[in-house]
Amino acid sequence: MSRFAARPALALLGTTLLALIPVVAAAPAASAATAPERVILSPTADPATSQTLAWRSDGSGSPVAQTAPAADPGRVTTVEGTDTGSANGTFHTATATGLTPGTAYRYRVGDGTDFSPWRTFTTAASGAEPFTFLYFGDVQNGISTGGATVVRAALAAEPEAELVVHSGDLVDSPNSESQWTEWFDAFGPEATGTVNHLAAPGNHEYSLLSLSRYWNPQFPGAGNGPTGGRHLPQTVYHTDYQGVRFVVLNSNYRNAAPLSTDSWLDTQQRWLEEALATNPHPWTVVTFHHPVFSNSPSRDNGPLRDSWLDTLEEHDVDLVLQGHDHSYGRGNLTANRTGDPDVQTGPVYTVAVTGTKMYDASTDNWTDNGAEVRVQLTDTSTFQAVEVDGARLRYTARTADGTVVDSFTIDKSDGKRVTDTL
Repeated sequence: MSRFAARPALALLGTTLLALIPVVAAAPAASAATAPERVILSPTADPATSQTLAWRSDGSGSPVAQTAPAADPGRVTTVEGTDTGSANGTFHTATATGLTPGTAYRYRVGDGTDFSPWRTFTTAASGAEPFTFLYFGDVQNGISTGGATVVRAALAAEPEAELVVHSGDLVDSPNSESQWTEWFDAFGPEATGTVNHLAAPGNHEYSLLSLSRYWNPQFPGAGNGPTGGRHLPQTVYHTDYQGVRFVVLNSNYRNAAPLSTDSWLDTQQRWLEEALATNPHPWTVVTFHHPVFSNSPSRDNGPLRDSWLDTLEEHDVDLVLQGHDHSYGRGNLTANRTGDPDVQTGPVYTVAVTGTKMYDASTDNWTDNGAEVRVQLTDTSTFQAVEVDGARLRYTARTADGTVVDSFTIDKSDGKRVTDTL
């Protein structure tokens, strides 16, 4: 059954069992005025044993979350939450700890009186296990129209996806209540409330030098980023999921650190070096907004490339997932070519867009900086599904109608081979 659809059988079973337990059954249903909204799952550093829940309320009462094993819904644990910000309401987070790996949990959030509906999340397995995650570029424009169409097509095509990665520019105006409403509506409460969302901020999450007041309350991250640098402790982190280390970086040097770009980027580079060097897993995925190799004419993120590229290459990161350029592109360093034109080694760099704003594309910034483009598309909104299974990873980019526009595999069973499959 889809992770993103309601679970009537489980809900009915839970309701039946809970009716026999007075302390749980006595909890009032949520009222229209005070029901928590914008419930979203955010990963911790160890999603096998813990889960962060974020939501917004009218600010009355004290925030709490309640969790219970899906197989034992009467065994409810209450976790105290904290207030994390204010924007058309009060945002809260609560982190459930001491969870069992690979286990489904029912949960709800509220103030002890008014609660969200019960939903279910599943903790990660304790080791490497097959799973699929989704990757979206900029939703940003046409969120409720074209963007929502692509998002919903992705959720329908990959109903068992366990993670969602966003490479920035989720909205166009960082502090727009209506655009954030459209974004949450595009995904729907089941998709935001049943799987973890890893999001890198884009330039449209900034207003001049200020990060959106919605950002950190909605995407609190794992809390293991650099301790120094403007906005870095809140927007940079890594999390380990079933054999993959996911790393989220903040590429907004023009917004966050216009007067100290080099030191700001280098702070992340040193942290990234440590995060990659200590990765105990066979796979690494890094996401940030501005591309190392721009897919658009006359664009160049030179300071970012100068600071981060060598580290990404030296640690042979598997996927570098980016956005910003409102077109689709995939490529690699020319140094990572092999004798087979359909096969490369080394990291794969991708650029994608989900929303309706489109730009022209160019190969110039790739070729001028020692890289090559394998696939480049304009006027094409896509979603990407990535399947990880043992020594093999499969990446597929599709449009909303299901057309495959790019695909490749990475095979590590004997060395590393990245093979075009379209």
